[in-house]
Amino acid sequence: MPGPLLDNLLGTRTERRPVWLMRQAGRYLPEYRALRAEKGGFLELVYDSEAAAEVTVQPIRRFGFDGAILFSDILIVPHALGQDLWFEAGEGPRLAPPLVDGAWQQLEAARHHFDPVYETVRRTRAMLAPEVTMLGFAGSPWTVATYMVAGAGSKDQGAARSLAWRDPGAFQSLVDAIEAATVEYLIGQIDAGAEAVQLFDSWAGSLSPAQFERWVIAPNARLAAAIHQARPGIPVIGFPKGAGAKLPAYARETGVDALGIDETQDCAWIDAQLPADMPVQGNLDPMLLLAGGPTLDAAVDAILAAFANRPHVFNLGHGIDKETPIPHVERLLARLRG
Repeated sequence: MPGPLLDNLLGTRTERRPVWLMRQAGRYLPEYRALRAEKGGFLELVYDSEAAAEVTVQPIRRFGFDGAILFSDILIVPHALGQDLWFEAGEGPRLAPPLVDGAWQQLEAARHHFDPVYETVRRTRAMLAPEVTMLGFAGSPWTVATYMVAGAGSKDQGAARSLAWRDPGAFQSLVDAIEAATVEYLIGQIDAGAEAVQLFDSWAGSLSPAQFERWVIAPNARLAAAIHQARPGIPVIGFPKGAGAKLPAYARETGVDALGIDETQDCAWIDAQLPADMPVQGNLDPMLLLAGGPTLDAAVDAILAAFANRPHVFNLGHGIDKETPIPHVERLLARLRG
C-alpha cells in the first residue's frame, strides 16, 4: 500500500500531512558526518552504493520521514556524459573540460556512472518500510547545463546565459543531450525502485521570461512526458527554484504531477493560482528551521493552513542548512504531527 506521501503526490489529500526535507541526509546529522569521515570524499560516498543507501535511510531511522530521497548529486549526469567530476574541499564541484562553446560532442560517454546510483536505489528500497516512499531525482537540463558550461557553480550563471544568447543552437544541442541522459537516468532509478522523481532546477530564477520558456519549461515538459510515457503512474515533482511569477506557467505547461515551491513564494498566492487539485510541496524557509522557536511554529501553522484544501507534502523551500540543530527538526515534526 502506498504511504501518505505517494498518495498526496498522486492527488489524494490525506488527513496527516506527509513530510520529507530536501537534503535531509547530510551534514547536520552526526551519523552522516561519521560515515563521511570513514569513507572520505563526497563523490566516493555517492558511488559507494552500500554507504549511500545507509546515508539515505539515516534520517528515516532518526525522524520517521514519509519519504527517503536518494543520496546522490545532480552532476552525475554530466559525469555520465563524459566530463570529469570532482569536488574541491570548501569550494564545491568542478567539471572539466568547461563547455564554454557548448561542444559536448567531444566528450566520451561514461554511462557506467549511473550503475552504482541504481544499486543505491535498490538497496535503499529494500531497507525501507512499504509506506515510506522512495524518491529519485535529477537536475533539470538548464541547471545542469550551467555547471557543464562554466565547469563549476556560479553566482549568476553568466557563462551559460551568455552561450544561450550567443549560440542558441549549440546550447540547445547541449540541453538535448542532458535531457536524453536524464530520461535514461530517471527511468533507471524508477526501475530500481524509485516511486516518484523530482526535477531540481535550482537556477531557474536567473532567466528572463522568454529564456525561461525555452530552457526551463520546454525541457521539463519533454522530460515529464517521457517519464509518463515510459513509466505510467510514477509522479514527477517539478522544482523550479526562484521561478517567481513564472511558477503558474511552469505548472500549467510542463505537465509535472506536483509542484515544489521555494521559500520566496507566498502560499496564499500559489494556492489561488494553481489548479485546485494540483499537489504542492514546500515551502518552509530553511533559515526558519535553523532559527527554531515560536517563529518556526507559526510558520509551520501558516503553511499547513494555506494548503489545507489541496494535496500537500510538507517540505523546505530548499535544502536544510548544515548547521540546523536536530532539536529544531524534532520540534518541526512534533508541530506537524500534533
